[in-house]
Amino acid sequence: MADITLISGSTLGGAEYVAEHLAEKLEDAGFSTETLHGPLLEDLPADGIWLLITSTHGAGDIPDNLQPFYDELLEQRPNLSAVRFGAIGIGSREYDTFCGAVEKVEAAIASCGAKQIGETLKINILDHNIPEDPAEEWLGEWKNLLNNA
Repeated sequence: MADITLISGSTLGGAEYVAEHLAEKLEDAGFSTETLHGPLLEDLPADGIWLLITSTHGAGDIPDNLQPFYDELLEQRPNLSAVRFGAIGIGSREYDTFCGAVEKVEAAIASCGAKQIGETLKINILDHNIPEDPAEEWLGEWKNLLNNA
């Protein structure tokens, strides 16, 4: 089993690129990873560490490839008390629903008992043409929290 399971939800591929970049950085730091783009609940371990990376589209909407996972969390209410997780959202501050998708999904994960590690990173694509850069900076701090948690 991987030390860290990266979960990405993406409409145009940006969150997938960030997830793959962070998986590489985590492996360089000695962690094993598994990256799942739009997984279903059954694809995920019920324990361990999850790293959620999702973009937001429309009016704060969850990407189509992550919507089934979100729906399963709300319907099945699995016991995720053995899961610790981090979250990264990608969006545009031009919208009042900036990073609305990550807020919805992290709330659903937490409502199932998972414990969040650190603060959610919200990347404004208007400030960062390459979202991998702020995500990598955030990851450095998040890894330290993992080691101390």
